Parts: sequence; structure tokens; C-alpha cells
Amino acid sequence: MTRIEVFREGINLPYKNITRQKIKKIAAFTAERLDIRNAFITIIVTDDAYIMNMNREFRGLNEPTDVISFSNREIPFPEIDPSQEEIGDIYISLERAEHQSIEYRETLLDEVKRLIIHGILHLIGFDHERSDEDEALMLQKEDEIIGFIDV
Repeated sequence: MTRIEVFREGINLPYKNITRQKIKKIAAFTAERLDIRNAFITIIVTDDAYIMNMNREFRGLNEPTDVISFSNREIPFPEIDPSQEEIGDIYISLERAEHQSIEYRETLLDEVKRLIIHGILHLIGFDHERSDEDEALMLQKEDEIIGFIDV
């Protein structure tokens, strides 16, 4: 079973119709669909100002982004508890998600679903920035999973 923890930084939950329970349910379902077992994933929901600082510090980009993932599967992170792998952390700006939901003409919940799935895919090694083929594969996986999530 995958353990999901949700924290907030600079923003309150619930945010609109987004609750801690919905975030956990989406992430748990995504992990199940991707056959991630005995794992631990942390999701931190935040605002544009906080994620912009992270984006600047870790990616050298002075702008807010929707999601940033930090995979513990990449070196130099050690395995701490072999019975439950700490896969990594996902930061999601709910403000950016809300803006994008308006731009893409979808609900905020659907955009948050997409960002959680996207973040988890990054944690397990998918990377849309490597090549056009990798981007297509990642988008296909996102579409496959989002169609099954009912929150």
C-alpha cells in the first residue's frame, strides 16, 4: 500500500473544492494504476509565490510553475526504509492550477488531477523534456489514468 501525505505551504485547504482527502485519493489511485507499492509520496500544495521561489532556486526559472517533482530515486538519495520506498515530493501551486483550469476550460479538480498524475509520473522516471517520444508517452499515461479517477 502506498502512503500519501499532504501538506500545505502558503495556502489553506480546502482550496475551492480541493481538499486534502481528494488529493490523497487521486494520488493513491494513480499509484495503484502505476503499480507503485509499499511507497511513500509527499504532496505539498502551495501558492504561486512559493513555487516561483522554488522554480528559481532549483530550475533557474524566475516564474511560477504548476508542479515540481523531486524524485528520491535519483542519486544521491539513500534508501532509508526498505519496507517502504520514499519515492519523492511533489509541489503543486493551486493558484497556477486554478489559472490553468480557466485557460484550458476544465474544472479546477480536473486540473489538479492532471498535475498530481504528472508529478507522480516524474517521480518514477517519466520526463517529457527528454524527447518528443517521451513527451507523447507521458501524455498518453496521463490520459489513461485521468479517465479512471472518480473523486
